[in-house]
Amino acid sequence: MQETPFCLRVGHRLLCFMSDSNTTSFTNPSTFILLGIPGLEMVHLWISIPFCAMYAIAILGNSTILFIVKRETSLHVPMYYFLCMLSVTDLVLSTSTLPKMLSIFWFNSREIDFSACLTQMYFIHCFSVMESGIFVAMALDRYVAICDPLRHSTILTNHVVAKISLAVVLRSGILTLPFPFLARRWPYCTTNIIPQSYCEHIAVVKLACADIQISSYYGLFVVFSVIGLDVSFIAVSYTQILWAIFHLPTKEARLKTFGTCGSHLCVILAFYIPALFSFLTHRFGHNVPLYFHVLIANMYILVPPMLNPIIYGVRTKRIRDRLLQLFTHKGT
Repeated sequence: MQETPFCLRVGHRLLCFMSDSNTTSFTNPSTFILLGIPGLEMVHLWISIPFCAMYAIAILGNSTILFIVKRETSLHVPMYYFLCMLSVTDLVLSTSTLPKMLSIFWFNSREIDFSACLTQMYFIHCFSVMESGIFVAMALDRYVAICDPLRHSTILTNHVVAKISLAVVLRSGILTLPFPFLARRWPYCTTNIIPQSYCEHIAVVKLACADIQISSYYGLFVVFSVIGLDVSFIAVSYTQILWAIFHLPTKEARLKTFGTCGSHLCVILAFYIPALFSFLTHRFGHNVPLYFHVLIANMYILVPPMLNPIIYGVRTKRIRDRLLQLFTHKGT
């Protein structure tokens, strides 16, 4: 059985692999090869240290929030229901990608089963869209709490919160369901090497030896419909919130509320900016170094799950107080 080299240009480098000449034409490959961060292979081990630390913080922080909210009945209100949804989303989003990334960095385990790749693709996109929807729900909660506090409990009842949560889940599940099916239908007849550290939709379908305009246009539709609608709603909500903040009676109240909303906006921007940059670079950023693009793509998977429990959890007084009570009680 003759082996022939296959070469892939990654930035300014040419990476060559040996492939079986009898398997260079296939409709669906049995496995894909993830390269990790192309161009930075020599420092994969060092890169894995902050990645692993961020993953550990994300797991610990989000699990702690879920534990505290479940334990404390006084926290069973809309804000903390949405916060729990965000924590679950972050746990799934980071866990669907980080273990495989770390296995690439630590053990050079680059292979991923074709079906596993499509499953990972669905989870990444589904829970990314879900996280965007949760940010919208949390912005709505903050808007009502600050701009119409007397009616907050009557507007956002448990029934309304359940409907909003169901809408967020259904929207993300339905919108992203075509991604793996579109990826599965294309023939992959040249290579199964993905110059990424996880199975992102457009990075996979770019390997197809067919016209992938349907996948590309649908991806554009999802991104711009989700980000366009969600960011617009969040922007309007926080504009109204800021307007209400500047009309608060005391300077102390204004600074306190503005600090909270400012930290929330930072987390939201940390999610949307890398996500949008990564998406646009795949299609238009031909001059962007591949390693930089892959690092940014990893950031929107890694950073929000780490920051969310810190900003929305530790900096929230009621959760911080419950956490201190828990440790104080254990210490006593």
